[in-house]
Amino acid sequence: MRLIAIKNLQEVAAIYPDVATQIEDFYQIFKAASWQNLEEVKQSFSNAEAVGNFTVFNIKGNRYRLILYINYQKQITFFKYFLTHADYDKDK
Repeated sequence: MRLIAIKNLQEVAAIYPDVATQIEDFYQIFKAASWQNLEEVKQSFSNAEAVGNFTVFNIKGNRYRLILYINYQKQITFFKYFLTHADYDKDK
C-alpha cells in the first residue's frame, strides 16, 4: 500500500512525540500491506472503521485518530487528518 503525503504523517510524529513510535509502527505495517477491503484492514487493525469515504484508525489507546482515504484498487492511500480524540469528537 502506498501512502501519499507521508511527509504529513511524519510531521504529525514531530508535533506529537508521544505517538511517534505508534505512527512508525503503523506505517511499517501499512506499507507492507496489500489490502483489498476494510475487512482485510481490520485483520491488521481491529479498531479501523469506515466513516463516510474515509477509514479511521484509533492510535495510542484511542487518544488519537488517523484518518485516511484508501483506494484499494490502486493500492494508494491519502493522508487526510491526524486528530486528538477530543478534536475528532468536536467534528473538526
